[in-house]
Amino acid sequence: MFALAMIKDTIPVLPVNFGAPPHQAITDEINKKYANRVFHDVGLCICVFDLVEVGEGKVRYGDGCLWYKTKFRMVVFRPFASEVILAKVKSSDEDGIRLSVGFFDDMYIPLAYLPQPCTFDPNERAHFWLPDSEATSSHELLESPTTDRMYIDQGEIVRVRVEADEFYDDEPGPPKAAEGVVIKREARRPPYTIICSIAEQGLGPVPWWKSAQPAGDEG
Repeated sequence: MFALAMIKDTIPVLPVNFGAPPHQAITDEINKKYANRVFHDVGLCICVFDLVEVGEGKVRYGDGCLWYKTKFRMVVFRPFASEVILAKVKSSDEDGIRLSVGFFDDMYIPLAYLPQPCTFDPNERAHFWLPDSEATSSHELLESPTTDRMYIDQGEIVRVRVEADEFYDDEPGPPKAAEGVVIKREARRPPYTIICSIAEQGLGPVPWWKSAQPAGDEG
């Protein structure tokens, strides 16, 4: 679920930090710049693991900072395909289920990766499935007794398998205008999303006595 990524960058250390040990001051500045930032095709940056190389600090004209050429390893969050992890149900809608591992919320289970037969209950705002049912349509499933339904409720811990991940780099761009009327831009996609599945045996809601550990600790 977590990996190390090698990154090179030139890092400025502000004059107010000159009194701190260089190693600590550089690490702090790297974390300020990279923590909680998505790197395309790399993952979500968490924190510095270690400094591999640090050049000699040089002062640039005009800012008073010491600039260090650095090479460091960053801890990144990027589960690999087929990895099984625990996550919490954040919300559900007609398109699927959104999951969270606490520090990352852009995880989704599309309809194709839900156990079948399954459908969305608009009254409960949750998906449910009927094991061993011969129903084939949402209408038939919604007519079933509620006591037979196995709901995937908000806040529930589920065991999921990572199917794929997707990176997007949507530039905001200027707002469009037509005949003097400003047209709102389309909503930007999250820079990093993870697609998960609970359609296989052994996946899905975890019994409460097995889900005491925080979501995302397994895998």
